[in-house]
Order: sequence, then C-alpha cells, then structure tokens
Amino acid sequence: MTLQIQGMDRTTLIDSIFSIDDNNSFKKMSLAVYNYQYHNCYIYKRFCDILQRTPENVNKPEEIPFMPVDFFRHHSVTCIPGKAELRFYSSATSESVPSKHIVAYARLYKESIIRCFKMFFKDPSEYCILALLPGYLERSNASLIYMVKKLMEWSGHKKNGFFLYEHNKLKKILEELMAAGNKVLLIGVSHALLDFAESYPLKLNNVIIVETGGMKGQRKEIIRKELHGKLKKAFGISEITSEYGMTELLSQAYALKSGKFKTPPWMKVFFREINDPFTYVLPGKTGAINVIDLANVFSCSFIATNDIGKQNKNSTFEVLGRIDNSEMRGCNLMIA
Repeated sequence: MTLQIQGMDRTTLIDSIFSIDDNNSFKKMSLAVYNYQYHNCYIYKRFCDILQRTPENVNKPEEIPFMPVDFFRHHSVTCIPGKAELRFYSSATSESVPSKHIVAYARLYKESIIRCFKMFFKDPSEYCILALLPGYLERSNASLIYMVKKLMEWSGHKKNGFFLYEHNKLKKILEELMAAGNKVLLIGVSHALLDFAESYPLKLNNVIIVETGGMKGQRKEIIRKELHGKLKKAFGISEITSEYGMTELLSQAYALKSGKFKTPPWMKVFFREINDPFTYVLPGKTGAINVIDLANVFSCSFIATNDIGKQNKNSTFEVLGRIDNSEMRGCNLMIA
C-alpha cells in the first residue's frame, strides 16, 4: 500500500522525510512524493504525461520519471505556486539562463544542511568554518552561500568568515587557528583552493578541506584525482573532502576520501545510460546521474542531472564529469 502524503500536515511530512532509515521506508516515501508531485507540480505532471508514466502505471521507484535538470532554467518547478520562503539561482553565462529553485519552506533546507553535516562531520560547533567561495559570494541567492552561512551560525566561532581573494589574510587566520588548537573546516570552490594552494602552500594541521567543484571557466578543467593530488601536496594532508550538491537540490552528498560519495538516507543516486534515459547501468559502469532528493518534496525530487559518474559496489559513487552539450540536450527534451 502506497503511503499517502496529500493532506499530511507539513511538520509531520518533513519529520517523516528526515526520519527515513532504511531502503523500504525510502521506497515508500519516494512513491508517495512522486504521487504528490504528479498531482501538484504542473510542469512535472506534463513531463510524466508525455512519457505516459503516471500514477496508474508507476508502482516502484525504478519506474518514476526523472525530470531533466534544465527544466529549472525555463520553468517554475513548484508544488505550491505563490509560496516561496527562499529562491536560489545558479550562475549563468551570457548564453544561458540561470536555474531557479523555488523553496517553499526554509526549514526543509536548514534541516537537510544540519543533518547532512552532522552525519559526516559531527556538530558545526566543533569547528571554525572558513569559506573561499569567490563567484558565489559575488552574486546573490546562491544556495551554497546560504548553506555555509547557516553552518557558520551553528558553529558560533568568532573567527568564522568568507574570503574573496584575500589569500594572505586567510593564511594568517589559518595559522592563528592551528596555533590555538582549533578544529577548522575550510570549504572552497576548486579553482579558488588551487589559487590559494599555489600562492600559500603551508602545512595544515587539524584542518578539513571541503572542495565543492566548480572550475567553471576560471581554470583549465582537471579531474578530481589530479585536483586532490595538488591540494594534498601543497597542504601536507592525506585527504581532501568533496561535496556534491547543486542549486536544484536541497541535500548534499559528501566524499570524505578518495572522491567516493555517500548520500544521506533521504537522498539516493542512480545511473542511466547516457543515450537511453530509461535504462539503468550496473555498478562499476559509467552513466549519467539521476538523483532522488526527498527534501525537494515541494518542488521536484526526481532529477536527471547533466553529470556523469559511476556506482561502486559498496554503495558509494563517483562523479566523473559532465555530459557534452548537456544544456542543448536538456532544451530539446523540453520541446518534446
């Protein structure tokens, strides 16, 4: 019997999502959220109808349609029109339209942030949190900036702070914090961390570096393994942590070592054939990444991303790159 969430009060629904603790409850909630979003998210319903995958013939999570992430660029993806406590926008070039994620209730994102963080790093109050996020910091309404600001609030450390290009200042603060025995979490985009590493290589102690990806034309694209190798050598540390998230999601996956990501219980990834969106690939094989993020209950939880990766046999996954011409491919799907 499918769990019904239509009419469930908001607090109970949110608590149910974040209390998922096994595959069975995840599957039940996925089908319930699919049914809810089919009936309440106009653009997702249109997409499902075109594919002829409706509640009448979708009986298991594997049959749920994954909506191309580029729909967020051209449509309002929401189950509650007119309700938005938060709006997040992706970066955009002169040739592209930014993605827009309408978040009806801020509590959803805050709950996901803190629960994900505690799952991988323990409580934010244990850290001084420093952020090297140029680009994101220079524009408004970036979900990553919102996330880091909340983590800093929960941390409460007086030295928490954002940095644009003040690498010398960042170096001095890191040295002060290490000398005082503070635990530090430094979160940054790839190109900014590389710039800092090249300008100020220093031996880090008791510091976790979290890279969020994102060369985005700032530097030559390199694979994650090469990026991590450069950072580990510059800072004398054995591991670099990675974060996998995007404007269109409210949850994050983290890789604590070797670029192998894990998700929280209310988020799962699947891998589809790049040229056949309805065929899944086996563990160990490369495919395009589909994400179920149940925290997206009031927008769309079933997203076909433009990222390529592979599922490992130990339930971790790796992100390997992007699909070529992914934006054009997404736009073509929207015309269908």
